[in-house]
Amino acid sequence: MSEETTIQESPTQPKWQYWLEDYWDIILGVIAIIFAIVLHQSGNGYMATLFAALGIACLSLTVSEVAEILSERLQEPYGSLVLTFSAVIVEIVLLYIILLEAVHSPEVVETVKGGIISAVIVDMNVLLGLAVFVGGLAFTEQQHNKETSSAYTTILMVTAIALLVPSLLDQTEHGDDVLREASMLIGGLLMFFYVIIVIFQTRTHTHFFQATARSRIFRIKRKMNETDVENVDTGYIFEKFNNLGIFLMIFILIGVIALGAEVFASDGIKMARDFGISTGLAGLIIAIISVFPEIFTAIKAAKNDQIQRVVNIAMGASTVSILLTVPVLLFLAYLSDINLLLDFNPLQVGALLLTIILAWKTTDEGHTNYFEGVSHLMFFVSYAIIAAYY
Repeated sequence: MSEETTIQESPTQPKWQYWLEDYWDIILGVIAIIFAIVLHQSGNGYMATLFAALGIACLSLTVSEVAEILSERLQEPYGSLVLTFSAVIVEIVLLYIILLEAVHSPEVVETVKGGIISAVIVDMNVLLGLAVFVGGLAFTEQQHNKETSSAYTTILMVTAIALLVPSLLDQTEHGDDVLREASMLIGGLLMFFYVIIVIFQTRTHTHFFQATARSRIFRIKRKMNETDVENVDTGYIFEKFNNLGIFLMIFILIGVIALGAEVFASDGIKMARDFGISTGLAGLIIAIISVFPEIFTAIKAAKNDQIQRVVNIAMGASTVSILLTVPVLLFLAYLSDINLLLDFNPLQVGALLLTIILAWKTTDEGHTNYFEGVSHLMFFVSYAIIAAYY
């Protein structure tokens, strides 16, 4: 039996520096949210918004790192499922708290709808684009299971078409009652589709979402030249938690994020109005904040030649962002007596469809390179410019 190796602290480096290196995100996140609450109560809304955004981003990164520990224990496809689900919970909490502001500011509903679509735009262009670009520079070309992208792009295309239904009805003479009924029906259909997909991903076709032999070649070569690091104890406290403890920690962190989200929602809406920020750009900013931890995780995976995980995270998160976020927000809006309809504007629907087509062309052959990453980033910048002026 091999003994567990513990990383020793350098005698020249104080212990507090190790704590700072390992836990800077949770420390900075908690402090930032405390400052945000204090500034909010003192009436300094602009600074409160900035500190709240910083706190949400840092603690979301902690959620991602804690969830990654669990994902490594569960392996693929369950690992990526845990990562995407933990990130989407943060997205739902943030969007719902912002949605509650619609009681006083009805235009906030458009920002929330923009946030839903923007989450997919950011996942499929910023996350996938940056990761593919970084991985392409490091390894020239990276291999992944093309069945993964084939399955996800099919799912996303069908989902996008489903979201077109209320948008098309909005162009007819039907009133809000019909749009509301259509939105609820589509929401229920998306939830049913999500259940089928989870069964497909974790039970019947798990091989569609696992790395191929070719995509593991670089990691195998590196392992031949490295010492065994499987039993290294890094000293990271969350690695000592059991699976239940990790789940509880994730929900505690999300509770703290919710406190920051409340400040971000109330003061951020006023700030956006004062600076004339469009609802599309505001939704994009919200999406970037909520997706930031996944971007960080995906870039690390790409640098380690784990492009399969990148594809799983980017496309899986996009799938869950629509199939789970939309039904849950519709249900919560109904309980809160807020009129949330799925009548997305032409820019949002068009950008969603073009993003799915671009992702399909990028990943359908089972390999990626840095040029394809640049293409996704170019698309995102173009969309951001249009959203700012739309």
